Amino acid sequence: MSFWGVATPQNVRNPRSTGDSCTPALTALPGLTIPGLANAHSHAFHRALRGRTQRGTGTFWTWREQMYDVARRLEPDSYHALARATYREMVAAGYTSVGEFHYLHHRPDGTPYDDDAMGEALRCAAEEAGIRMRLLDACYLSSGFGAPPEGVQVRYSDGTSERWAERAGTGPAAIHSVRAVPRDHLHAFRDRAPLHVHLSEQVAENAACRGAYGVTPTRLLHEEGLLGPGTTVVHATHLTDDDIALLGGSGTNVCITPTTERDLADGIGPARRLAEAGCRLSIGSDSHAVVDPFEELRGLELDERLATQRRGHWSAADLLTIGTAHDVLGIDEAGEIAVGRRADLVTIDTRSPRTAGTGADEHTVVFAATAADVTHVVVQGHLAYTSSDDDEIGRELDAAIQALGGGSWPAP
Repeated sequence: MSFWGVATPQNVRNPRSTGDSCTPALTALPGLTIPGLANAHSHAFHRALRGRTQRGTGTFWTWREQMYDVARRLEPDSYHALARATYREMVAAGYTSVGEFHYLHHRPDGTPYDDDAMGEALRCAAEEAGIRMRLLDACYLSSGFGAPPEGVQVRYSDGTSERWAERAGTGPAAIHSVRAVPRDHLHAFRDRAPLHVHLSEQVAENAACRGAYGVTPTRLLHEEGLLGPGTTVVHATHLTDDDIALLGGSGTNVCITPTTERDLADGIGPARRLAEAGCRLSIGSDSHAVVDPFEELRGLELDERLATQRRGHWSAADLLTIGTAHDVLGIDEAGEIAVGRRADLVTIDTRSPRTAGTGADEHTVVFAATAADVTHVVVQGHLAYTSSDDDEIGRELDAAIQALGGGSWPAP
């Protein structure tokens, strides 16, 4: 039997027809199997907003108020239930690793839980869902460039970067944004890796940063020694030429979240220019308005077409490489089908109404498939999902979200 793409040392990222193998004892599944995909940016509790914040009109800032309404409702048990269901949805979509950008740390009045209960809820949820999770504990100290936290934001804040570090420990970390961590606290994040930070998602953030410090958020991070291969900036939507040169020249990673950026009307970031400047790109589902890595990947290409009025900025193989950027989460040996690599395998139906007749190759994966075409997922050698799980996952999501207050929230 002939097949497209064998995973050899020279050809490690290629998908292969699932039934074709040099080892006859392996179970043959119909379809095309690719390496597991990496969700480099997630806020699990945002999943409760889907179908609610899309009602009516508004901006990122009005959406944020609705998001705060969910944030003030969550406790460790309800957070665990919602995150577990959300992570199961991710696995069903083909994600085998997730970077959880976590800032919902404390009780509603800002009092710390014992034993970091909210972080532990996320860790348990990921383990039970069968996804590999990198908890990116986010520091959040200010409602904006030195102003104290307001309202639900007190749940996010440890008061100082020192107290944040005391609670979060060493290892992976996140700066919520330069508006939420004042400049005189940024030194605490030097030499942290992986380090993730929201960057220039909104024009208003850039203007406020210039007003506070006289520089853009990117230059501020550069001046504080926080750019480089261990850092991933998220969104990077509104950048200057100088910003792009600083990010690319330092080898900083950039996570683009096309479905969230569309949903929140953030804008189209300069992804192609960032890649050409030297940045490693990754994708994330962020607010989970959509959980579909194939939609994120083709979104990179299609949004670039809208911005430039030209087609063909990345090949399908290039986009799959972006989709398997587990390394930006500090997860090595993933994203390839090869001996000695993590056994993360995602099988896609090549005969569905969406994929039939498209060639059963990398172009099918990126430009035809959706999350609904994923039939089988293995994470690190363990079966994590088959399509027979879909009804159960849907019921679990519905129960977790309804438990937060039913159909009455947030207000349209």
